[in-house]
Amino acid sequence: MKNLLIPGNLIKLLLIAIIMATSSISNAQKIKPGSSGYAAANGTKVYYEVYGEGQPIVLLHGAYYTIEMNWGQLIPELAKTRKVIAVELQGHGHTPFSDRKLSRATLASDVEKVMDYLKIDSADVAGYSFGGQVAYQFAIQSPKRLKKLVIISSVYKSDGWVSGVNDVFKMMKPEFLANSPLQVAYDAVAPDKTKWNKFLEQMMTLAREPFDLGDDNVAKITAPVLIISGDNDGMDKIELAKTYKLLGGGVSADLQAMPKSHLAIIPNQSHVSLMRQTKEIFGYMDRFLQ
Repeated sequence: MKNLLIPGNLIKLLLIAIIMATSSISNAQKIKPGSSGYAAANGTKVYYEVYGEGQPIVLLHGAYYTIEMNWGQLIPELAKTRKVIAVELQGHGHTPFSDRKLSRATLASDVEKVMDYLKIDSADVAGYSFGGQVAYQFAIQSPKRLKKLVIISSVYKSDGWVSGVNDVFKMMKPEFLANSPLQVAYDAVAPDKTKWNKFLEQMMTLAREPFDLGDDNVAKITAPVLIISGDNDGMDKIELAKTYKLLGGGVSADLQAMPKSHLAIIPNQSHVSLMRQTKEIFGYMDRFLQ
């Protein structure tokens, strides 16, 4: 068991998990977007896809993922009753690589620019992993554009992860992802495939930098928040309990009003496998977003 914790084996375990996840997505029901394109945003352009009709929800993917890899199973369910706007963040998928300094604040501003382009005043926002960090930032800096927030397996500060996760971020190198399912997905849609390593270096540099969006800022989020976590997804559950308390949760609802924010922990799930639990995730989101 001890040998599994050396750097090379940690990365191999991560890649095995990604392969398992992407194989399930390849068998998922697929629908074509009603529209897609690019929106100008802060000196670059951002790719988006729109599905369905109804109240808008913006989807923000995890690090290195494309829309299809992250949301391929969930979009068909959400699009039955809602307008789904799925975005690919700087350098991801169809969105071109940019030398622009990468930051969560800039990416959150990009999301607002996409909403401006699509003439959407406000929307629900859901983010997974890295996309959840951007979603937290969006809630902090653009509160009037947000209705409800869904955070899936994500944190607003480095200390929100268990220590092993931050250790992996520190040891990641572009060569670890060479010819991985992530690169295959990138090569299939990227406007310039030669930017793959530059894109990885940019993302990995950001991941190695400790960050903290601020307890006070999270406590000021007025929109209802749904946090979905796997029981073993790498999120520190003590820190998660603190986060939920900042959002008004963790009370005895028999003695006072039920909090407007919700917390769901799905058992027997890792960080990567959690996004394969389409039925459970959609069920929690659908009830929360009513």
